Amino acid sequence: MRSREREIDPRMKKVHFWNRPKETKLNRSMAGNTLLFVIMIICGIFMALPLVMIINNALKPLDEIYQFPPRVFVRHPTLENFSDLFVIMSDSWVPFSRYILNTIIITGGGMVGHVIIASLAAYPLAKHEFPFKRILFQMVVLSMMFSWTVTQIPQYLVISWLHINNTYAALILPAWCFGMGLYLMKQFMEQLPDSLMESARLDGASEWSIFWRIVMPNVKPAWLTLAIFQFQQMWANTGSLFLRDEQLKPMQYALQQVIAGGTARAGAGAAVTFIIAAVPIIFFLFCQSNVVETMTSSGMKD
Repeated sequence: MRSREREIDPRMKKVHFWNRPKETKLNRSMAGNTLLFVIMIICGIFMALPLVMIINNALKPLDEIYQFPPRVFVRHPTLENFSDLFVIMSDSWVPFSRYILNTIIITGGGMVGHVIIASLAAYPLAKHEFPFKRILFQMVVLSMMFSWTVTQIPQYLVISWLHINNTYAALILPAWCFGMGLYLMKQFMEQLPDSLMESARLDGASEWSIFWRIVMPNVKPAWLTLAIFQFQQMWANTGSLFLRDEQLKPMQYALQQVIAGGTARAGAGAAVTFIIAAVPIIFFLFCQSNVVETMTSSGMKD
């Protein structure tokens, strides 16, 4: 060992801090920062303008709704549009509470089931090796290339073959098979270090315990983001393709019937647009603090 140490240049044993490569810093001038700030403000205004118009239109009386040229901000705010909507929905032979219950069942069942199924399917694809693994994942990626319109007829034939037409399952089961959720969860789970699972296996944990107690808590931002996307998709589903009975249809169908009433229901239609947009936004704000945070395992390394 001594002879080997003599062969090593003693100057190479120590590396002084002044010889280390310095990190490069990105320097921007005040003019560059100001330009970026202005661009961000302009983009923010364009993104917020539709939401501002939806809120103002819901509070406008009829004379301001039909005013030309149209104004963005309301002058004389009123809640008559919401009261008119309440009167219209109360006259329906199906109670409005029934539409709300249908929406909760369809949206909740589709969202929760999709998150669970996508997570269960993504875990072996991300952390296990088995035959045809890459082929299966490529099929999932390929399925995302087709729009819902292309698969509409095959989906209807499959649902008819399963004899679940005109049921809640006709809308809930297809939501569980959305390929984007599996792709998102698989990419997030691949970032988890394998040492977490290996240490749990050495402690005697089963694969089921590893999945629920280690994997799912560490990918919480991923499945919350997936829940937001799926909630938005299920919330906008009218169910007109598969549901025939009026008592099974969701709230979106009833609200769209109000909008189709013509110019006489323009105020109620503005209130409907506000309700349709407000619920997904509220759900997003509820989950925002967990979605925007960095994944807890992002700093872990094997």
